[in-house]
Amino acid sequence: MALQALQSSGVAFRKILSHFPEELSLAFAYGSGVYRQVGPSSDQKNAMLDFVFTVDDPIAWHSKNLNKNWNHYSFLKVLGPKFITAVQNNYGAGVYYNPLITCDGRLIKYGVISTSILIEDLLNWNNLYIAGRLQKPVKIIAMNENVALRSALDNNLKSAVTTAFLMLPESFSEEDLFTEIAGLSYSGDFRMVIGEDKTKVLNIVKPNIAHFRELYDSTLQENPQVVYKAQQGRLEIDKSPEGQFTQLMTLPKTLQQQINHIMDPPGKNRDVEETLLQVAHDPDCGEVVRQGLAAIVRPSSMKQSTKGIFTAGMKKTVIYSSLKLHKMWKGWLRKTS
Repeated sequence: MALQALQSSGVAFRKILSHFPEELSLAFAYGSGVYRQVGPSSDQKNAMLDFVFTVDDPIAWHSKNLNKNWNHYSFLKVLGPKFITAVQNNYGAGVYYNPLITCDGRLIKYGVISTSILIEDLLNWNNLYIAGRLQKPVKIIAMNENVALRSALDNNLKSAVTTAFLMLPESFSEEDLFTEIAGLSYSGDFRMVIGEDKTKVLNIVKPNIAHFRELYDSTLQENPQVVYKAQQGRLEIDKSPEGQFTQLMTLPKTLQQQINHIMDPPGKNRDVEETLLQVAHDPDCGEVVRQGLAAIVRPSSMKQSTKGIFTAGMKKTVIYSSLKLHKMWKGWLRKTS
């Protein structure tokens, strides 16, 4: 993975990180507060900063964080770190968010996820939640020497490229590719109907083409299935059934299983490879892949949002939801004016 593209020496981010327990396998910042976006999220100076903290031992980490930052948590804090970790690991997308926290004069939101659960999501796309965040440019603030995690991060980028290829024509631009990649984790997300600006994906990609290019350059250069004309910003791929079958066979396991479920008629019980061979010959191959993505993202996004009511508390949930709706309203006004 192009780790150089993700590294950040931002003192402001490291100062915020100093307010939390140090035992992190990975910490990164993402979103409109980190990378400039167009549209209703363009006010980068006042945007909420979004963080994800990956920890090997969530119970120990939450125990220390409760001692340091008791007021960050909702009413669940009275039930202790074991209960918080159980909620984190077993519901939604395996991440526990504390939103609307004031830290060093900035409004922040931070999510906590187990290292092992993140690695599973990066490799298999069990819910494509934090894995989806890491398919877009982020600022890495801390990272240890976990070889399995680094390998999984690299595989996630390769899977994102392969999936996007299946939904694109034979020839396309870098912007086309990065728009497909940025949209993978929004496929079927109910928040794109209620609460998120409809042009969110384009608003992420357009001002950050250079960051996407840096993140995916080595992955594209090493991919034997693409002709990458970096100077012209164009790419060409093999759209033959054989080429598509090769791509389908390398998709993350959960996406393959969802495609199999969509395409397997009742009573047939075909194995995944047989189904993928059929899909490779289907003119609507890309649409089938998109449906498979939606089948992963839709339930995980709904469950994670429902979980947020409990992890954030009702008051913060109402405030946070109103901010999202205000952003969507601004986007709508911008398009109609």
